[in-house]
Amino acid sequence: MKSSSAIGIVFSILVGLPTASIAGSEDVVVEDAWARASIGTNRPGAAYMTVRNTGPDPVTLVGLETPLAMMPDIHETTTDANGVSSMGPVGEITIPAGESVSLEPGGMHAMLMRLQTKMVEGETFPLTLRFADGGMLTVDVPILGIAARGPEG
Repeated sequence: MKSSSAIGIVFSILVGLPTASIAGSEDVVVEDAWARASIGTNRPGAAYMTVRNTGPDPVTLVGLETPLAMMPDIHETTTDANGVSSMGPVGEITIPAGESVSLEPGGMHAMLMRLQTKMVEGETFPLTLRFADGGMLTVDVPILGIAARGPEG
């Protein structure tokens, strides 16, 4: 970790400023993570966030892990020329240096299939992002109300 970034994080924590999750390589930052509450465990849940690459080289997101779901994956919703929407796995996501990828409703998102417990408003769950270089970043994702439209609720 670069010392200036470490000092910035420590300073933010000490003065109570918001902080973002930073990978060990300090090239990946996750911002505005959130999820909606679920009615039960029969339907998949979803999580949303912005994944930012602050480093000089591209990074590739290759997978997700969470104790909340047995099959977490990145999916994307697409709509064809007839207005029919479908969803499917994206595979790996390469984030160019200095750019970000948004996981948001109606687009790419973290699909949480085979939920192990109900997603309860007010709780959080850990979501680990796995990268091609072997690095991992775990983010605590707050669960908002079932009708939430963004990280602010």
